[in-house]
Amino acid sequence: MMIETEAGAHTDAEEENYFISMTDMMVGVLFIFIIMLMSFALNFQKQADRQEDKISVAEEVGRKLEALEQRVSQRLAEIREAASMRTQLLHDLRDALSREGLDVKIDEANGVLRLSEDAILFPINNADLIGRARENVGKVARVLARILPVYSPCLNAEPDTCPSRTRSFVETVFIEGHTDSTGIDANNWDLSTKRAVNTFRELIVASPDLRKILNRRGSEILSVSGYASTRGIDSERNLLAYSRNRRIDLRFVMEVENEIGLREIQALVGGMKTEIAQLSRPKAP
Repeated sequence: MMIETEAGAHTDAEEENYFISMTDMMVGVLFIFIIMLMSFALNFQKQADRQEDKISVAEEVGRKLEALEQRVSQRLAEIREAASMRTQLLHDLRDALSREGLDVKIDEANGVLRLSEDAILFPINNADLIGRARENVGKVARVLARILPVYSPCLNAEPDTCPSRTRSFVETVFIEGHTDSTGIDANNWDLSTKRAVNTFRELIVASPDLRKILNRRGSEILSVSGYASTRGIDSERNLLAYSRNRRIDLRFVMEVENEIGLREIQALVGGMKTEIAQLSRPKAP
């Protein structure tokens, strides 16, 4: 009887130990499961935070892209305004010269007022302004002196002639000399430049105030250049074509606030590149 009791007690102890081992195992498994669940939750939270960060960055990129688009549109509008002002300037000059009895041509696309052979005719292989050509340059000078200040920044002009526009104005007026295609090319380059220089000098003699018209940098607005026969307007090889190509063009270059506008656009693009780099860069743990 005593033996049976001990045996039963021994069996109960084994069952109790087995139960304790199973309990410990279940607790251990549950603990591991809890750790795994916590790890999953933390990873999920990190992924969620990372996604939120990416969404935030993407939204910021979108805002900067919209700002960039608006700035580019503004720049294009300013360029169109400058082109429109230049066209108006060409028409004003043509109409004023027409009232002076001069028939001139305008090229709106390139901003050119063409003093053709009807206004200024140079003799063959000659850069001198003779007779009627000199008189006509005087008329051109007086018209320029009257109209150009309206389209200039007026750094050295009378206050009451200063334009209200602040973004678009004339930056340079190129007095361009041209030759026909006859003669030696090297000589034609020198000849075309002399024609431009002589025209410039006669303009200043007729209207000295032209030298007071400055661009925004404070430089005189008038400049000279020569192109030999490289920019002919009549490709025919006859006397009429040659006389048409021996001419003076006035090319008007408008200035818009290019540097400031481009810096603003560059800053926006740089900010967008930084934001996009953050999207592709893994977040530090």
